[in-house]
Order: sequence, then structure tokens, then C-alpha cells
Amino acid sequence: MKKTRQENKPDREGYYGEFGGAYIPEVLHANVQELGRVYRKILAEPSFRRELRGLLVDYAGRPTPLYAAGRLSARHGCRVYLKREDLTHTGAHKINNALGQALLARRMGKRRIIAETGAGQHGVAAATACALLDMPCAVYMGAVDMQRQQLNVQKMRMLGAEVRPVRGGNMTLKDATNEAIRDWCCHPSDTHYIIGSTVGPHPYPDLVARLQSVIGKEIRGQLPSREGRDYPDLLVACVGGGSNAAGTILPYLADRRVSILLAEAAGEGLESGKSAATIHLGSVGVIHGSRTLLMQTDDGQVTEPYSISAGLDYPGVGPLHAHLARVGRAEVVAITDREALDAALELTRLEGIIPALESAHAIAALSRRRFRADEVVVVCLSGRGDKDMEAYIEHANIH
Repeated sequence: MKKTRQENKPDREGYYGEFGGAYIPEVLHANVQELGRVYRKILAEPSFRRELRGLLVDYAGRPTPLYAAGRLSARHGCRVYLKREDLTHTGAHKINNALGQALLARRMGKRRIIAETGAGQHGVAAATACALLDMPCAVYMGAVDMQRQQLNVQKMRMLGAEVRPVRGGNMTLKDATNEAIRDWCCHPSDTHYIIGSTVGPHPYPDLVARLQSVIGKEIRGQLPSREGRDYPDLLVACVGGGSNAAGTILPYLADRRVSILLAEAAGEGLESGKSAATIHLGSVGVIHGSRTLLMQTDDGQVTEPYSISAGLDYPGVGPLHAHLARVGRAEVVAITDREALDAALELTRLEGIIPALESAHAIAALSRRRFRADEVVVVCLSGRGDKDMEAYIEHANIH
């Protein structure tokens, strides 16, 4: 079993403890190995850093606010801050990674971009980056997700991306990822696959986490003027594949003063058979090029996940998060659809902020803790709720 000296960095083969690695078809070895050789060097280049930083500031709207949520704080008896990733261009944290990977692909000489998407936010972000940089883009999306996220489908098409419906399997995020990988296998030389979360073969989990770590770095820079210190007592985020969570916690992983609470999707309940709570229900296996925890049968067949949230409807989890849960660095709670819907309505009524269903799972996790009045809690509000209004109208009794 592999061990890592630092919880926030993979070893040379891409393992966080026992999770990670690169389990890929032979046709993709050259692509993945090339990416592994160059990504850290390119990300460290001053010219790349200036270009990406300029886009994040002037185009994506960073830094995002760290909002002191007064009424939500009173509700939970502590000091709650919301990291407002919902206020970025395209409405979610996904733009941080999409811009970074698109710039990286261009520097590697790749001419075409493919992506997968569940809730549609990563697809919109990838399509946005490609429109900006004049690169053709194909986005794979499960037919079920296309139906429940029609607004984002139309946005992607308006931005010039080709949205390719996936009708196999459960017709959700897992199946969209399968099809994107098949496309990449057929076009390995000119295509870069912008994976939207901290999943997939090494170096993708580390690459995405690094690009999203701007979230946690901003929190560290914003807290001193509010609290007189640069760290919270608790960081909270939702976790499916895990990109917003990784970006929030990465700069704080070595700081044991900071606790971590992650919320995964329990769907209709852990024992219902309709859940996406991978860390609670999964076992070790390989999915989409990485050894991690996944929901599977005794003979290794991937089981279909379920969540009202399209962005959390995934049967695996990023290897970093599997490792952090395994070693006890992060506490993971399973939030049901009903709890998420109730939390979304509560946040809307208390603070005038309509969250994405994904983010609502993180808000709901606050109710699983009892807090001291002096505790400082930062919740990553990873996206806004425009895309989920139909679900809210149907399920949240807001007629």
C-alpha cells in the first residue's frame, strides 16, 4: 500500500495513500504522460501565471467575496462566512479550472477541447473558455441531465459548443465521462480533455486541485480583516468528484487548527438504493482512470448513483477526498435530497441567496454540527441556483 508524506500532494505515481494512479488505455498513455511531465512547469511559468491571473480577475470576476452571513450565523450559533463562488462569471467555481486548462492545452499545442458535464456548470465553463480562446469544443452530457438542466444546455450551444447527448447507462455524469474518454481515445493527438473535477488519471486530480486552490488562497487573504487571523475553525464544502472542495481545503490541509466537513449526496437515503454517497457506501476500485472509492456490486460492476443534484450524481469520488476520509482528516456527512432542498430554501429566506443544489448540500451539513459562538466557519457556496429552479419549484413547495 502506498503512503504519502503530505496529505495535499500525490506521490510521483499520482497516489494519495492508496488512492489515485493512472489506469488508462494504451492509446492515451502518451497524452497523459506528456501532461504529467509539463503541467507543473507550465503552471509555474510567470507568463502563464500572469495570463491566467488576468483572466481570473478581469474576466471571471475574482476575487469572489467572503460574505458574513449574519442571519445564517444566528441560526447556527457561530460565525458563518460564505465564499461566493456563485458570483463568478458563468455562476460557479468551474470557470477557474476551465480557463486554466484551456490555456494549458493551448500551450501544449492542442487544437480541440472536449469535456464532460453533469449539472452543466463545467460544460458552460469549458464552452465559455473555448469561445474566449477560439477553440472548438464538444461537451458530453447525459440525456437525463440534459433534460433537467436545459438552461445550461442552451447556454453551451449559444457559446458555440457542440453538446453531445449520452443515452447509455443511467444517462448521467458517469456515462458522459465514459463517452468523453472514448472520444479522447479516438483523437489523442490534437485533443485535450478538460476534466471538470478532481477525478480521472494522474495528473488530473492534482491539476484541477491546483487550479481551484485559488478559492482557499483567497479565503486565507480575506479572513484577517474580518477575524484577525487567516484560518477558520471549520471549512465546509459539498463533494461529488470534489473540485470545489479540493480548492477550498487545499491551502489548509497541513493546518490542524482547521477542521474539514464535506457533504456528499445521500439522495433518498443511505439505505434506499437511490444514493450517491460514495464515501459512505463505496469500496475500493478503479473508475475513469483512478483507484478510488466507488459504488459497485460485489463482483465489481459500477452501480448507478442517484441525487437530485446533477453535479453530485456520480458513483466515485476524487482520490484526494477518498484519502482524506480514510485517514480521518475530513469528516464526511451524507445529506439527503430533502435536507438539501430545505437548506436551499432556508438560505434563500435568511440571506436572499439562491444556491445551486450542490451548494445546498454544504449548507445542510451545518445542521449536523453544534457550534460555539466564537467558532469561525467558511462554507464554499460553489454555484448559484438558476439552473435548479425547476427542481426547487417542483420539490420545495414555493408555488
